[in-house]
Amino acid sequence: MSGPVDTAQVAWAGQAPEWVMALAAECASSSQNRVAVRMGRSASLVSQVLRNKYPGDLTAVEEAFNGAFRSITIACPALGPISPRACGDWRRSAAAFHNTNAMRVRMYRACHRCPRFKGETK
Repeated sequence: MSGPVDTAQVAWAGQAPEWVMALAAECASSSQNRVAVRMGRSASLVSQVLRNKYPGDLTAVEEAFNGAFRSITIACPALGPISPRACGDWRRSAAAFHNTNAMRVRMYRACHRCPRFKGETK
């Protein structure tokens, strides 16, 4: 039975991006479920990426991986350096205006001016 690294190499025909191979290595050293939880994604998404069958935005998955396993931060104009996961959470919250507290209002405005905001949905 092949492991996640072999699966990625075969599925991507040896042309997998470096981060996909790093994702596969993390899955091999831990488990697909644990890796997915740390990334804030589902295990099925991780499986689809490893098998080169994910139809969605690979850039977003790469960002989630880098934020979870490589401690990469994003320069948020409103909050300063934040994790990619926090950035995504704020972008999803900013999809609809809710005047529940001052921070949500602040982040709604900041996210809508940010080039990373693409009209996310919840």
